[in-house]
Amino acid sequence: MIMDIHQILKQLPHRYPFLLVDRVLEIDKGVRIKALKNVSIDEPFFGGHFPHRPVMPGVLMLEALAQAAALLAFDTLGVTPDDKTAYYFAGIDKARFKRVVEPGDQLVLDVNLDRMKSGIFKFTGRALVGADLAVEAELMCTMRTIA
Repeated sequence: MIMDIHQILKQLPHRYPFLLVDRVLEIDKGVRIKALKNVSIDEPFFGGHFPHRPVMPGVLMLEALAQAAALLAFDTLGVTPDDKTAYYFAGIDKARFKRVVEPGDQLVLDVNLDRMKSGIFKFTGRALVGADLAVEAELMCTMRTIA
């Protein structure tokens, strides 16, 4: 299954400048998602991180992985979230940053669903630029109903 930006916007509540998934290349329901984040010099964080050598913040690479994970979770459950649903980080383990990500790079987000139980999802994710690993981490996320 491929998702373009219009389909992603229907699934994720994030908007510019915090929407960090541009396209979904593959979803294997309940197993894996492969998505893209195109990194542009126009990203607002580059003005201050760092002006002399723009680098994408590691926390935003993790957020991009979490957004891809959310798309996988929604697809797995067969749901489209509404205004009463929130999807949050519950934990990040074993995060390792292996390569800087700069303007012009394309992050390939590769996330596997390891398990889900009682509304808690555990994922293993990694983001690559070409064949180079940029970041890897174990992510825990939860879906909650909000007032």
